[in-house]
Amino acid sequence: QVQLVESGGGLVQAGGSLRLSCAASGRTFSSYAMGWFRQAPGKEREFVAVVSWNGGSTYYADTVKGRFTISRDNAKNTVYLQMNSLIVEDTAVYYCAAPGVSTTTPVGTDGMDYWGKGTLVTVSS
Repeated sequence: QVQLVESGGGLVQAGGSLRLSCAASGRTFSSYAMGWFRQAPGKEREFVAVVSWNGGSTYYADTVKGRFTISRDNAKNTVYLQMNSLIVEDTAVYYCAAPGVSTTTPVGTDGMDYWGKGTLVTVSS
């Protein structure tokens, strides 16, 4: 059974930084892409970033490109999201996600089969 557990959320002032972590278990972590999504109050869940199984490819939403960095440590079964230059609009619950198919690097919610419970990030002005 695949489990994804996020951590690292919290309250930060605009312009600040946070690093989210997602610990995975239940299958061979290094064989699958991993992604981050977020959902702000009253809005749909949206793609933030994804990293391929070996870390060789990364993709970002335009809204976070240049400010956020996704990375993974396959030895620790963990994926990270470094968030810099945070703005109020980044406030959301952030979810870690993974696909059920090892050959894909999805950039949408439809491609993800496993989800964590989320961690709240609040950016104050």
